[in-house]
Amino acid sequence: MSATRPAAVAPDGGDALLQQHEPLAGAFPPGLQGRLLFWLALAFSAFQIATAAHIIDLPSQLVRAVHVSFLLALVFPLLTAQANLPWRVLAWAMAVAAAGVAVYQWVEYEPLLLRAGDPNDVDIAVGVVLLVLLFVATWRAMGAALPIIAGAFLAYCLFGQHLPSPLNHRGYDFSQVIDHMTYGTEGVYGIPTYVSSSYIFLFILFGAFLEKAGMIGLFTDIAMGLFGHKRGGPAKVAVVSSGLMGTISGSGVANVVTTGQFTIPLMMRFGYRPAFAGGVEATASMGGQIMPPVMGAVAFIMAETLDVPYSAVVQAAVVPAVLYFLSAFWMVHLEAGRAGLVGLPKDELPSPLAALKAKWYLILPLIVLVVLLFSGYTPLFAGTVGLALTVMLILGGAVAQGFTGTPLRVLFWVGLGLVAASFQQFGMAALSSGIVALIAWCAFTQGGRKTLLLCRDSLAEGAKTALPVGIACAIVGIVIGTMTLTGAANTFGQFVVAVGKDSLFLSLLLTMLTCLILGMGIPTIPNYIITSSIAGPALLELGVPLLVSHMFVFYFGILADLTPPVALACFAAAPIAKERGLRISMQAIKVAAAGFVIPFMAVYTPALMLQPGGALATEWGMPAAVAYIVFKCLLAIGLWGTAVIGFGRAPMHALERVVAAAAAVTLIAALPITDEIGFALAAGVIGVHLWRTRGRQQHAPA
Repeated sequence: MSATRPAAVAPDGGDALLQQHEPLAGAFPPGLQGRLLFWLALAFSAFQIATAAHIIDLPSQLVRAVHVSFLLALVFPLLTAQANLPWRVLAWAMAVAAAGVAVYQWVEYEPLLLRAGDPNDVDIAVGVVLLVLLFVATWRAMGAALPIIAGAFLAYCLFGQHLPSPLNHRGYDFSQVIDHMTYGTEGVYGIPTYVSSSYIFLFILFGAFLEKAGMIGLFTDIAMGLFGHKRGGPAKVAVVSSGLMGTISGSGVANVVTTGQFTIPLMMRFGYRPAFAGGVEATASMGGQIMPPVMGAVAFIMAETLDVPYSAVVQAAVVPAVLYFLSAFWMVHLEAGRAGLVGLPKDELPSPLAALKAKWYLILPLIVLVVLLFSGYTPLFAGTVGLALTVMLILGGAVAQGFTGTPLRVLFWVGLGLVAASFQQFGMAALSSGIVALIAWCAFTQGGRKTLLLCRDSLAEGAKTALPVGIACAIVGIVIGTMTLTGAANTFGQFVVAVGKDSLFLSLLLTMLTCLILGMGIPTIPNYIITSSIAGPALLELGVPLLVSHMFVFYFGILADLTPPVALACFAAAPIAKERGLRISMQAIKVAAAGFVIPFMAVYTPALMLQPGGALATEWGMPAAVAYIVFKCLLAIGLWGTAVIGFGRAPMHALERVVAAAAAVTLIAALPITDEIGFALAAGVIGVHLWRTRGRQQHAPA
């Protein structure tokens, strides 16, 4: 069993690999500098929790300013920890300057409000310092692409009046641009930074605590026990475990190099080609960001931008997310059949029931989180409660180990459950009191002190994990600030609308290509924010529901990490699979085929995202429309998989593959009689294939 049992965390090589693709990942540096950064990260988490729980009440503007300054103060020393002394000194000087920006905004908060729109020279100087620090930090942490894009938008604000019509604007003074970008809530401190400083940070901490508590091990044991013995079991384990882990992880790339350290070698050991194994892991890991209930950071930004409940975003995402993972599952099932790959021996696999029995309590915070989100509570409140409950469970587990008798343990857990449930009556004060009591109890036992250290480390690690997300949210505020100052989105939007008047499909294709091109150099969050700001209103004008248009952009922002030539998630899997990133990317596109067609189908039939609108819902009613479009999607996915892999119940002939692909394409299209043609072709190719292969055994048992 030990040969197939995953570690709870990535091995040492995983840290180095993760840091290669995400420079801010990995452990804190050793020595005095590392300890200082550790305690600074701990202070960052403490500040965010205190403001979220209203232990500290500050104006939103100040919370955002302190949040960004913490991000910058941590980033520079972390990135130069192994550099020469002069660079480290410069990094700490920049960290101090970042702290100075927050202090200035705090001290001058009211005077800044009074002179809004008329900044003095010191205000301008501090604003310039903030922008310089932000551009340098983003460039060092995330590469040159995002700073170049943000810099181009900033340059447009300053010099766009010199461009030819219709690209030009009326012109803005330097001080007006700096004031707009670095003060108020339209630029750096706009909606993305607000979401980062509230929802995103809390949910990253939530995921960090669950990881430390052993959630990766629980997810993987459940996946291994349920699917490890099936045909092609190792790949199915990768799809399920990486998808589950992705729901609590803020980064698909980080997910690739943590769960991938176990799943990719396991798939290769049981016969999957290295490129295919890497493609499966990359597809499943990126798909975790669209899987409710937590999804990725983009979901929170989307809810805030559209001013809709977070539960509405989850509702729109749930059916496409399930279809995405069913597609990946189907593809690995067919590939295993084609290659004759069997599952793992059942007696070597962990029991899912035993895994749940041992760590069932880790599921409770997720259940409470879902209930709160769908009960109308804000993500901020739901995330705070979920985090508090997770901490209580971890600390409570350490306390319960000290009881020798089962009755005492049962009594303790019942009492702790009553304290946790009392938050509905007494609010966060009840949870805070329970956590303080558990901390005091743990401080007097050896196992409890180890657990306290684990919680402390989770706070610091969570803060460090939040750095790239927070920095991306801050700098992309410059893009949004440009939109609000100059109205630049109108030019591209008018072009999309003009194309869409002749063909909505071409407008969607143009939007998709924009997402994929932007995704070559920037992460999902800024990709979504930039593209949705430009294309969202244009698609709305073409009759696409607003939430559907934003989900369309969201999907392709994620899929950009799977598409060549950059395909960051695939290149992260390459060293583990010992295969070229581009080959892995081609396999990932094949496995993630559903992800490329579902957004298009949702635009033409919004019922796929449980949204009103579309001729089908109007004519048949919503339940029937949902059932029909889901069935059509499943059939298209099934046909596409057999066509691409070349295997159904047995190897398929070339003509069968061509007809299956044609049937899938016509089912995806939303033109007159295409559904009828698609169903006819599907019935024909399925019937012929079943008749031709009657009496045959598949290469491997299901």
